[in-house]
Amino acid sequence: MASMAAEFALLSSGLNFKKRVFNLPTTSSPLKLSFKQKFNCITTKALLQEELKKEEDLKFDVVKEIELRENGFMGMRKTKLVCTVGPACCSYEELEKLALGGMNVARLNMCHNTIHWHQDVIRKIKKLNLEKGFCVSVMIDTEGSQINVLDHGSPSSVKAEEGSIWFFTTEKFDGCRPFTVQANYEGFNEGIREGDELVVDGGMATFEVIERIGNDLRCKCTDPGLLLPRAKFSFWRDGKLVEKHHELPTFSDKDWSDIEFGITEGVDFIALSFVKDAAVVKHLKDHLLTKNRFVKVLAKIESLESLKNLEEIVEVSDGIMVARGDLGVEIPLEQVPAVQEEIIDLCRKLNKPVIIASQLLESMIEYPTPTRAEVADVSEAVRQRAGESAMGSYGQKAVSVLRMTSARMELWGREENQQSFLPQIGESLPDQVAEQICSCACQMANKPGVDAILVYTTHGQMASLLSRNRPNTPIFAFTNKSNTRMALTLEWGIVPIAFDLSDDMDANVSKTTSLMKAKGMMRQGDVILVVSDVIPKSVTPSIYQSFQVVVIE
Repeated sequence: MASMAAEFALLSSGLNFKKRVFNLPTTSSPLKLSFKQKFNCITTKALLQEELKKEEDLKFDVVKEIELRENGFMGMRKTKLVCTVGPACCSYEELEKLALGGMNVARLNMCHNTIHWHQDVIRKIKKLNLEKGFCVSVMIDTEGSQINVLDHGSPSSVKAEEGSIWFFTTEKFDGCRPFTVQANYEGFNEGIREGDELVVDGGMATFEVIERIGNDLRCKCTDPGLLLPRAKFSFWRDGKLVEKHHELPTFSDKDWSDIEFGITEGVDFIALSFVKDAAVVKHLKDHLLTKNRFVKVLAKIESLESLKNLEEIVEVSDGIMVARGDLGVEIPLEQVPAVQEEIIDLCRKLNKPVIIASQLLESMIEYPTPTRAEVADVSEAVRQRAGESAMGSYGQKAVSVLRMTSARMELWGREENQQSFLPQIGESLPDQVAEQICSCACQMANKPGVDAILVYTTHGQMASLLSRNRPNTPIFAFTNKSNTRMALTLEWGIVPIAFDLSDDMDANVSKTTSLMKAKGMMRQGDVILVVSDVIPKSVTPSIYQSFQVVVIE
């Protein structure tokens, strides 16, 4: 095995871009140029065009470029923001504002809107990336075989008052009826007794079952609250969830249609709803392989069944979304924070990105300012080094709150040395050589004086392993694969950059650092750590296992 090294280096005196290219008189008076001077100007213009062409070789997200110039390496936000796009923020101009505000991933909920609407949004995002220099990936979220769903037929929420009597029915009808709610599954009341509790959306409203009438239920409201359209529900008896085992598949016909649509439109992530076990995730990933599409598959943890099979689901998935709202319907409310932290720790151990979703900034669905408790909730997700997802009518303001809170908590974490707070992950992955190299590199990067980590990667493996360790420094990941770049937008602390990698690592390092210095993103004296998993064509993968940390001279 080739020897491995992990070293620091001060960047040597950098390219003096202005002196080299703009070596002209600075007087503002008109100039009469000789033939020789005209020739020099033509040469200078050619040099300038060559330098601009070089800059184009480095496709840097415009938001991160501005952030780095203004705040420096340590001022860069590492928490990733997932924004659910809806009718309130689906125009080209609104999407651009969200991207400028820090949106890393645009999530489309396939439960709502038409295929043509989703197609339009996806194409607008891709156009923004191409024309404006953003790097925003696209995620579709499947509807799943939703069993425990209620719908009162009204487009907005309906208030249930204490003591009011409601009829929960499987009868299908258009529009809405007073005090009547449709359940979307014929056997929804199987095994339910009089006296059981029907809990809506984890406690938004609670009803007592007072009578069974065929497939339907008559209930009395015991805890008043709002019934949202397509609300989730669960049954409880003596303080425990009434478990019900349904044979419906995870994928509905609509889900397969939506998945094929996502493949055709080139989405980057597919989030699976109501995942019960690892088999359904494997099934979709095998299907994507037959299509030769490199789409990442995320599993949503939102049921008791998914918790029981948590580790096997995390192992086969490309990432996890913690759907706390749905999860809170099936487990006691006081257990949700502990379960959230447990899932985050397991995802770090198995090197999978994790998103904390649902009910973040919930009040901003209707109001422009979040509650202080919601900001504290966001802060806790950042402290646990997870990604965040939010939605609402005030998209730009919600993104702004997430961005500012994330940046402040990350700064506090560095000042208070919160690395000690993170659980130790040890060696737990099959490729222990790469795991050890990245762990060592991140330990070194957390030492005072180190500014950033540069990683050169084809498929994102080493970049992901570095992210897993949650270093204090930002991770700049250079890749020649478009799908790798877009997948890395979800990884904590990584700035993915499109770059034409070569087999010559010294050339890769020299060219990228020169380009970053020329663009004002790197300065003389910066301390950089370099990692690579690029395998030269002349070396077989079975022999080349150095994944070396090299020095910028």
